[in-house]
Amino acid sequence: MKLKQLGNTDMQITPLGIGAWAMGGGGWQFGWGKQEDNDSIAAIHAALDAGMNWIDTAAVYGLGRSEQVVAQALKGRAKRPYVFTKCELVWNAKGEISGRLKAASIRREIEASLKRLQLDVIDLYQIHWPDPPEDIEEGWQTLAELKKEGKVRWIAVSNFNAEQMERARKIAPISSLQPPYSILKREIEEEILPYCARHNIGVIAYSTMQSGLLTGEMTRKRIANFPKDDFRKLLNPHFQEPALTRNLELAELLRDLGNRHGRTAGEAAIAWTLRCPEVTAAIIGVRSAKQVEGVIGAMEFRLQPQEIDEIRVFMKSWQRKLELEESLA
Repeated sequence: MKLKQLGNTDMQITPLGIGAWAMGGGGWQFGWGKQEDNDSIAAIHAALDAGMNWIDTAAVYGLGRSEQVVAQALKGRAKRPYVFTKCELVWNAKGEISGRLKAASIRREIEASLKRLQLDVIDLYQIHWPDPPEDIEEGWQTLAELKKEGKVRWIAVSNFNAEQMERARKIAPISSLQPPYSILKREIEEEILPYCARHNIGVIAYSTMQSGLLTGEMTRKRIANFPKDDFRKLLNPHFQEPALTRNLELAELLRDLGNRHGRTAGEAAIAWTLRCPEVTAAIIGVRSAKQVEGVIGAMEFRLQPQEIDEIRVFMKSWQRKLELEESLA
């Protein structure tokens, strides 16, 4: 398996890493519905046993629960994977979430994350969102100080655009960016990926399977039966018409492409993301050990150029169709 250096760090990471968002469970603003901790721990163990060497979480996932689950899963492991987490999204006693980048707030967050994760140092500490934007400099300066103090090894950002990264980079180097990137969400290609390449900023993509939509396991019935607190049903336009029909057809195309190589639709979707040289690795959200089996092949599987072109033609055809429908509406 080929490892890749993450930006300016000394970390050599696997092409896939464990995403722990859904492990936060339901009952919070961006939850995925009910999730058993034992299933999450089994998923982490299966992914690590299959060769993944890093895990990405955040304080806000499940309002602290995800970080606690990660700590439980890593107890007793002979070799600890790299642990990445995030700051900036905080919550009050009512569970209401807001962005905060003031130094005092971030310092409270790092201490709470270290305690929940049961670690002395975090390998990669990321600003989750550039919010509020006027406090980016204060937030990034604080992360730079935490690195000097030895509480974190490397510092990074998530969901930043090029202008915001440039503001931060004037204070201290950025090790990596975590952006959404998939066949259905390609905005970073025009400006952000070239910026990262120029400045040796690693890229760890999330939502490569668009929150499960491109796994080949999603159906209209399953979506209709999502729990009421599943954010995908409430907030994700990719799960709504008119995009939903296209996306389910795309998943079928990916299933066909995967079948040609004995791979799954999800592995084909991940392989599409990893075709891009600027992308260091992809975050893969798993909720059970069984789900790991459906994605682990993407550690090494890559699509052929003609297969990438098939996806391009499909998406272009659907774009024309949607534009025509809009003009006739």
